[in-house]
Amino acid sequence: MHLIETVLLLLVAVVVSGWVARITRVPLPLIQIGLGAGVVLITGESVDLNPEIFFLLFLPPLLFVDGWRIPKEDVFRDRVVILELALGLVIFTVVGLGFLIHWMIPAMPLAVAFALAAILSPTDPIAVSAIASRAPIPKRLMHILEGESLLNDATGLTCMRIAVIAATTGAFSLTNAVGTFAWLAVGGVAAGVAVTLAISLVKGMISRRWGEDVGGQILISLLMPFAAYLAAEAIHASGILAAVAAGVTMSFTERKGSALAATRIRRAVVWDTVQFVANGLIFVILGEQMPSILARAAEVIQTTQHRDVWWLAIYVLAIVAALAVLRFIWVWTSLKLTLFRRRGRSTPKVDLRLVAVMSLAGVRGAITLAGILTLPFMLGDGTPMPARNLAIFLAAGVIVVSLVVASVALPHLLKNVQLPPETGRLAEEDRSRVAAAWAAIRAIEDAQHSMAEGKPDPDLYADTAARIMEVYRHRIETRSETEAEEIQKARKADDVERRLRLAGLAAEREELIRLSRRRVIDEATARKLIREIDLQEIRYA
Repeated sequence: MHLIETVLLLLVAVVVSGWVARITRVPLPLIQIGLGAGVVLITGESVDLNPEIFFLLFLPPLLFVDGWRIPKEDVFRDRVVILELALGLVIFTVVGLGFLIHWMIPAMPLAVAFALAAILSPTDPIAVSAIASRAPIPKRLMHILEGESLLNDATGLTCMRIAVIAATTGAFSLTNAVGTFAWLAVGGVAAGVAVTLAISLVKGMISRRWGEDVGGQILISLLMPFAAYLAAEAIHASGILAAVAAGVTMSFTERKGSALAATRIRRAVVWDTVQFVANGLIFVILGEQMPSILARAAEVIQTTQHRDVWWLAIYVLAIVAALAVLRFIWVWTSLKLTLFRRRGRSTPKVDLRLVAVMSLAGVRGAITLAGILTLPFMLGDGTPMPARNLAIFLAAGVIVVSLVVASVALPHLLKNVQLPPETGRLAEEDRSRVAAAWAAIRAIEDAQHSMAEGKPDPDLYADTAARIMEVYRHRIETRSETEAEEIQKARKADDVERRLRLAGLAAEREELIRLSRRRVIDEATARKLIREIDLQEIRYA
């Protein structure tokens, strides 16, 4: 019963955090961490965080939905930058930060220092997007950060696993490390793709023959990331990459458009809820672990050559600064060599403010804490793992400090920051709308002739079809190749129409609610009509 009460308190904290963030304008992750610490004061004890269970419950669905929804074309366009950040930057960070930590704290063995550096290398896009809500990150930059985070979790955890093996066995083989990394990556991606394709194939066959059950389809989509994760872990591959690959594969299978409209609408709502709850719980649980970690500060400092607790703050600040510097160097080089390169021209000067934004956007999150907690307690010979509690303390401190620094600095740096423009996006949207409108007109004409054939009142079908096709013809006229000024005027008219329709829909809803309260119409009728209005409002909102 105590566990159930604690879980309910954590969920309440997630809800309250949203309200507090709107009122105070403080970044949401920081509020959730604070409320998590407050839950400990209420319950008197923290949740025993099992890293394996944490990974299984939270990571698969979050990585799956990120891989599902992230714009593939945008990621593919900046694939070189993303791969450089997700692979090269992680290795660069592990090596540079690992040696720095070992130099600062000689009591921490080099292998443990590398393990700590590896788990500090993955970034947390959830925290970044929440912190940047007051000054939104440009879409292209956010896509780069999201693409990086989808891959660098697996890279960082893999490097940590290799470092832990070296720490527990006292031996390191570069050949074995490369082989392990290759199998984790290839096996994980293959498992995620295979599981998603198999489930989609079976699901499609059943739906085509016996019809589609909306609730069942939603439940299958919720179970799919867990199936991919467990399948990859069963073959000792990367479950994280399997969940990402499953989400990406799901996005391609969904392009067939075989699912019912009701399934897509309800499934999106369910996944939005899952994403909101899981993201919030991650930071609330992270905050709940903080009091017990900070309480061991006096004990942890004894493992170093110092006796003053404030040295721990120096270590944390030094690590945060090193992470920012290493990331700045790598990002500057990456942008100069790839993102801004133009064939046949000299490479232009890289905007240092943009580099600073991308450097500070490397916020660490709950994956770092859960990963560092997987450090084994014992070495291969049965002796305690040296500096284990110190590594956990430093990881927790880096998470909090990086969040605070980013929350203060990012909104200021993000003002008017620019990336190379994304050309042709509006024109591409206009062409797509025109093509879809012509397809609709042709389909309506065919359907009208088919329905009116042999009927006594063919004019009814012709008039109805003409009325519907007029809507599509208007879209074609306003989206066709005309002067830029006319196109801009059409878009402005669309915005005016959208706001007027929203005002009308709001009035319709209020009237239906009034009639329902006065019992002029029954509750079932009111609910049906209000749902129709809600669906139309979603279209224009």
